Amino acid sequence: MDFIKEREERTKWFMHDRFGMFIHWGLYAIPGRGEWVQSDEQITQKTYEKYFDEWDPARCDMKEWARLAKRAGMKYAVLTTKHHEGFCLWDSAYTDFKSTKTACGRDLVREFVDAFRAEGLKIGFYHSLLDWHHPDYPAYGDMYHPDRENEEYKGKQHDFDRYLTYLHNQVRELLTDYGKIDLLWFDFSYEGHMGEDWKGTELVHMVRQLQPDIIMNGRLEANGESYGSVMTDEPNIFSGDFACPEMIIPPYGLRTPSGRAIPWEACFTLNNNWGYTPNDKHYKNAGQIIKKLVECTSKNGNMIVNISPTAKGEIPKQQAEILDAVGDWMRENGESIYGCHMSDFEKPEWGRYTQNGNKLYAHITEESIGAIALPGVKGRLKKARRLSDGYEMLMLTPWVAKEFPDCEFINYGTPDCFSFTVDETPDTVIELELKEE
Repeated sequence: MDFIKEREERTKWFMHDRFGMFIHWGLYAIPGRGEWVQSDEQITQKTYEKYFDEWDPARCDMKEWARLAKRAGMKYAVLTTKHHEGFCLWDSAYTDFKSTKTACGRDLVREFVDAFRAEGLKIGFYHSLLDWHHPDYPAYGDMYHPDRENEEYKGKQHDFDRYLTYLHNQVRELLTDYGKIDLLWFDFSYEGHMGEDWKGTELVHMVRQLQPDIIMNGRLEANGESYGSVMTDEPNIFSGDFACPEMIIPPYGLRTPSGRAIPWEACFTLNNNWGYTPNDKHYKNAGQIIKKLVECTSKNGNMIVNISPTAKGEIPKQQAEILDAVGDWMRENGESIYGCHMSDFEKPEWGRYTQNGNKLYAHITEESIGAIALPGVKGRLKKARRLSDGYEMLMLTPWVAKEFPDCEFINYGTPDCFSFTVDETPDTVIELELKEE
């Protein structure tokens, strides 16, 4: 079996489940100015360690986090085991810069795995390839290191091979000590640090040996700007199993030059920051999240949405409320997402199509004057029901639509009803059962 076929097998569950939870959490929750605060403000390690001394998320209840993800209709979750700051949320044998050495004293990765697995969600680990805390990670002159302009580090020698041993050892720990792990989300590569610079071939072989079924993203060779060789017909070993566009949805489903579909996952924040930032009030509403999830599905993609717990370990109330509202819609309409993909028909003017076999789902996001025209399905429509409650849609071409013989029409009421008002939801879903061709 070649790599492409292996990738298709590994990603079947991923492309079926479509919707996941990202969790960005670390010491940066204390200053509350985003997960890049140490780099953005060039905070020295000595100054930053005060947050290590304060870390004690006593209100953290991973079981409640997992219940929220399940209520929202999410099927998998990815936790930042270590972000670029280098702070580890598990009891690593290779550093004291970890949660178990703080007042917290807890292996938070263990709690995450146990809680989310108990709710039936698949488990994913985010792991930064960077580490600003490690003494052998290059500092002065680096593009991102907080001490990149710190004269104290000028001329300092770093043993990068020793750092790579540390990196590989920690990945081995994570993939050995917590049972079956479904997804590994590396972050990220940049100039001078990509692919083989991470001893990537050795790293990938180790990952595959320890967790043969795990899926990986492509950031061993790429970052958010580009997706790497996964976009080609001859991906290299670092390409991973899926592309991960960040804070953007591709205009079309991703394909290689030959037209082969590429698994992908768009990752989004609920406000404008990944890490806890209480002053960032610019939240997306549940309707936006639902519509973007539908858009991703209609283009053969997934969507993973981030939560940013507080330093005390609680999910901000507004974030939980948004996800609960998404969950209300998913409980009634999830069949139009799970197991669905790009439809065989062109995008309609009033919304989007998703499809699963002979079930075509019309996601109606705009009100209509008169009946709803269904382009592309002429002669194939067997029945139409509102997905949320099974309500029958009247299949009848109104007298004013005789000039449009290529369309089927559904009516939201009696034959003489000349308006269609969507439900009090951002997306009314109509299940269209198609006849076999």
